Amino acid sequence: MSRIGKKAVQIPAGVTLTQDGQKVTVKGSKGELSFTLPSAVTGKFEGEEFTVTPVVEDNTGRSMWGMARTMVANMVEGVTNGFTKELELQGVGYRAQMKGNTLNMQLGYSHDIDFETPEGIKIEAPKATSVIVSGIDKQAVGQTAAKIRQFRKPEPYKGKGVRYVGEYVRRKEGKKK
Repeated sequence: MSRIGKKAVQIPAGVTLTQDGQKVTVKGSKGELSFTLPSAVTGKFEGEEFTVTPVVEDNTGRSMWGMARTMVANMVEGVTNGFTKELELQGVGYRAQMKGNTLNMQLGYSHDIDFETPEGIKIEAPKATSVIVSGIDKQAVGQTAAKIRQFRKPEPYKGKGVRYVGEYVRRKEGKKK
């Protein structure tokens, strides 16, 4: 039994959930998201709750059960509150700024890095050493933040690089003479 899948998704006021066969669409104040449930599970919307149940109790049905429920819950959370990921730049001369729809970063390379903002994502650089990625789709926000972090991952000797706020970077001791 899936402990996550058994829970019903609560639909708050101001959010409308519509189901057309296996396709679930959620509309809220921040936007609209849709997801097609896998064929191994079915969804039922009644009252203020959306429940997901497996069609057949096999490995596929059980593995898709919790995932489908979490996807619907993340859509509801996204259209009501949205998701954000905060990144910080650490290193001498490391800085970021927005130029229109492009994030311009200086990360210690001989050239600047320009990152185009994807569709449905909002990127802000309130300070020269911090970047905030926000949007309604949790997967897209996380993927965009990971792509930005990939340009210069934090290294273990001096800790320089792009990291998530609150991320712990394990430090190593350098060479000894």
